[in-house]
Formats: sequence, C-alpha cells, structure tokens
Amino acid sequence: MSENTEKPKINLADAIRQKLEQKKQQNFKQQGSSFQAGSAKPLKSQNNKKPNNQRRRTGGS
Repeated sequence: MSENTEKPKINLADAIRQKLEQKKQQNFKQQGSSFQAGSAKPLKSQNNKKPNNQRRRTGGS
C-alpha cells in the first residue's frame, strides 16, 4: 500500500461524468456529418398498421 501512486485517485462520480462527456462528444461528431447527409430514418404514420381482428375471429362481443 504505497501512497505515491502515479494516477491521482478520482471519485466515481467524476469518472462517470468524464465518460459521459466523452460519449456525448463522440456522438456529436458522428451525428454532425451523418445527419446532414439525410441518413435519418423516415417516420411512418400509424395509419399503415393493420387493424386487430381478434374479436371478429374469436366471436367476441
């Protein structure tokens, strides 16, 4: 147990904040170029869904 370690000790909250900042920066860099290129998935309306015919099939009320 030597107190002269090379890395300074940081608490868990600081380590988590640093990781989140790194992830945010990486995601921002990746989204910056791809979002402008129009690679975003187009939204579908819910009108394309088939109706649920379970009541009709089973003879429910």
